Amino acid sequence: MHTVLEELGKIGIIPVIKIDDPGKAVPLARALIAGGIPCAEVTFRTAQGEEAIRRIAAELPESLVGAGTVLTTSQVDRAIAAGAKFIVSPGYNPRIVNYCIEKGIPVTPGCSNPSDFEQALEAGLEVVKFFPAEQSGGIDYIKAVAAPYTSLKFIPTGGISAANIGKYLAYDRILACGGTWMVGAELINTADFDRITALSREAVFAMFGFSVVHFGLNAGSEEAAKKGAALINTLFGFPPKDGNSSIFAGDYLELMKLPGAAGTKGHIAIATNTIVRAQAYLERQGVSFDPASVKKNAEGKMNVIFAKDEILGFAWHLIQKK
Repeated sequence: MHTVLEELGKIGIIPVIKIDDPGKAVPLARALIAGGIPCAEVTFRTAQGEEAIRRIAAELPESLVGAGTVLTTSQVDRAIAAGAKFIVSPGYNPRIVNYCIEKGIPVTPGCSNPSDFEQALEAGLEVVKFFPAEQSGGIDYIKAVAAPYTSLKFIPTGGISAANIGKYLAYDRILACGGTWMVGAELINTADFDRITALSREAVFAMFGFSVVHFGLNAGSEEAAKKGAALINTLFGFPPKDGNSSIFAGDYLELMKLPGAAGTKGHIAIATNTIVRAQAYLERQGVSFDPASVKKNAEGKMNVIFAKDEILGFAWHLIQKK
């Protein structure tokens, strides 16, 4: 898969922007970055889209900017010249797709049925835009039609919101979701960039669905762990569950048996809907992860990774929700 598409997959959310004033383009992109979304699809629905792409690409190279609603090969050329890193079209136009492939720029054409998907596969594409997502049947429809096309991933756009984005991104065939709710026309026109940042953060955390799974406490020895678990059971009625390296007291307290367990005091397990995207997001916030700590599930996919630094004496790790 093209590296640009891989990066979009790590971000998970692609704001779809219709802009009338290119002077607002860079502050808008900054607001999205501050909210945890360092990318944007700027549409060619207005004459100012091209200039907006140019300004974002020039001033904010950390933002992955692409061109949307691309309908002609001339627009492809103009988008590339302006600095667009990817092209999005509302429907499957073989001429546009083939032209982008010749130019070496990733393209995600709008597709909504198996005939479209097969055209995309025939052209060698690995990712398509699924549009309009909710109006075409939503995530249930995508799951129903995706089964025969095992190599294809989707970017649903249309009707996506903070309320349903988690449902879409929980399906591993969804590369990312496109949306407009955090970049509405009124917010852009009134330059309400603080609100755009707030809505972006809300979308990001809705995507991740972070929650505390359990706390691990370093007992220092098996005997101490057993005594602690027995006391907790006596006081609170949390039944002990003995394991190889720890004893759980109920569902949320894990008493580590052996010296050398992670963390000075213990560890915190943070669950997320999407561990790969969460890792990428937290790395952009300056967090470092220990690759040697990765654990994988039976399918060979990462489901645990520890951060290198502690929080108040506690190690912490991400864990993939089931």
